Amino acid sequence: MMEATELNGVNGHTNESNGAPQSRDLAIALEPCDLNSIPSHIKTISELGGRLADGDLQVRLKLLKSARSLVAALETPRETMIKHCWAQPAAFTAIEIGIQIDLFKVLARDNGSSKKAASVAQELGVDPNLVARLLRHLGAMNYVKEAGPDEYEPTNFSTALNIPVVGDGYPLITEDVRIAVDKFPQFLKKTGYKTPSDALNSPYQYAHGSKLNMLEHLELDAKNFQRFHNHMGAYRQGRDSWMDPGFFPVQDRLVNGAKTHSGAAFLVDIGGSLGHDLEEFARKHPKVEGRLILQDLPSVLAQINQLDDGIERMPYDFYTEQPIKGSSATHIFGSGARAYYMHSVLHDWPDDVNRKILARVTEAMERGYSKLLVNENVIPATGADWQATAEDIMVMITSSSLERTEGNWRDLLEGAGLKICNIWSTDNALESLIECELS
Repeated sequence: MMEATELNGVNGHTNESNGAPQSRDLAIALEPCDLNSIPSHIKTISELGGRLADGDLQVRLKLLKSARSLVAALETPRETMIKHCWAQPAAFTAIEIGIQIDLFKVLARDNGSSKKAASVAQELGVDPNLVARLLRHLGAMNYVKEAGPDEYEPTNFSTALNIPVVGDGYPLITEDVRIAVDKFPQFLKKTGYKTPSDALNSPYQYAHGSKLNMLEHLELDAKNFQRFHNHMGAYRQGRDSWMDPGFFPVQDRLVNGAKTHSGAAFLVDIGGSLGHDLEEFARKHPKVEGRLILQDLPSVLAQINQLDDGIERMPYDFYTEQPIKGSSATHIFGSGARAYYMHSVLHDWPDDVNRKILARVTEAMERGYSKLLVNENVIPATGADWQATAEDIMVMITSSSLERTEGNWRDLLEGAGLKICNIWSTDNALESLIECELS
């Protein structure tokens, strides 16, 4: 068996870098990361596993978290490093290639029956050796199921990649975002390791050599622009929505007291992309009276192929005057919307830009009637979800922005002349709903 110190150099030789000897014992890199916690994780998994059949989403999420913790504890630092540097990048690339050549569509045919790599390659018109090697790694990573020598079956994951809102994220990241992620360390070194906060000088702009922000840059490529909106449409799927019973009391907080006269606006979705949220609202609350209005840039609205007939499309730039507003400065006649809604909009911008965006909303709100609903992550002091922390790093790179804590949100919203009435959430929700009124 190789001695631990042999990992310090090639063929057992030791090296020196920056004057520091590299011959120290690397036993720590070959031992489980947290051996002492393993029995506790196994006990938790055993207890939760017996309740999984009940269909409780919270049980599944807790079990998933415990399983991840167990893997992290069992892995050695060397194994984790190889996973990061080799296995995960190779899998991402294999998945993207598979999407390009329709590998996962062919794999899913005939009710997902097992298929030889050579026959899949023949149907695709692709080098069989390439297909076999891609599938071999995807099988090793459990993204497809190995059924025999060079024979594979699809998994729910690989089949789901054929759905645009799932599969489109991979080419989007490769063609547009990854360059910014890769150059982020260089950007930080160049700027003295200061947190990016300038919307006109983000790591994304630095990497692309452009003055355009991410959304403006994406507009230059219609395919990636569509991929981006599809990708964002998948983000919250499978978790509790604020429109569901037990989350936000829609009837008590919005419907009761809402104006129902002709032309009254009930819900205005600012920066609502392809209308996913308003369609969900119309489906879950079909009896609500009042206009449902989708606002976004003309280039975004043009991407919509199908939209519920009850939803109005309204071209709008959120830096400009809000068209759905009271008929006077004091809103005596009151034609402001019952609620203005922003989902994953403010997290794309640093505070100085958000103050300008919010100013256009607050000047349109009717005091004592209108609400602003902000559907975003609220990062807790401890135990933050990995999806939210990952998104925090990503928006820092792409937009010089952040996923905000409750304190961050209070500073931003109260500074914009708003009062936070409540922050609504559930155990199964990824995001919260921040309910605001004019202060």
